[in-house]
Amino acid sequence: MADARPERLRLADVRKTFRAPAGAVEVLRGVSLVLGAGEFGVITGPSGSGKTTLLMVAGLLQPADAGQVWFDGRDVSGLDERERADVRKRGVGMVFQKFCLLPHRSALDNVEFRFRYLERDARAARESSAAALERVGLAHKARQAARLLSAGEMQRVAIARALALPPQLLLADEPTGNLDPAAATRVMDLFRELNRAGTSILLVTHNPEWVAPGTIHWTMHDGRLARA
Repeated sequence: MADARPERLRLADVRKTFRAPAGAVEVLRGVSLVLGAGEFGVITGPSGSGKTTLLMVAGLLQPADAGQVWFDGRDVSGLDERERADVRKRGVGMVFQKFCLLPHRSALDNVEFRFRYLERDARAARESSAAALERVGLAHKARQAARLLSAGEMQRVAIARALALPPQLLLADEPTGNLDPAAATRVMDLFRELNRAGTSILLVTHNPEWVAPGTIHWTMHDGRLARA
């Protein structure tokens, strides 16, 4: 029997509630999952089901109210913000629905931001960032301010930022949502290439086409996660 893959990410009975004027809303209701090193996981489900919040908790951008989060076998649930940031910058890449770009900085500057606070040679960081833009087909837009790019181009800059320093874990929230079919296929091909090189990927999508053979598929409804 083949050895099981080492765990890259584990969530155990994770719960998250947001307070609203109308009352508390439980967004994650006892969510558990395991994603091994080099595995590709896909989460599908309707809008408002908790998928984005799950990624935010998994990426240590929001703390869970209850439950535990492990990264590379380490319980990171109780870390303070500085410690969570250190885990993120060294091992986790994220692609957000809302891009999170610096609007007045160039596409290249936005990608290079991935290297901020890391001990990397400035020239090497610049070259890696330029190569990442080329991989997503935006080398010709490297010097253009992010605010002047189309929504699809901004999405590709956000993806290039995640690819510039290949993470151990990539969390992607609807990464092809603003892309035309050709660009979406190109991005998914890049994700699969990154996955084959060893990066674990957890992808949230409405597109069932991205649930390819070899992926682990979960569905999410009303804050609950289940294997498809």
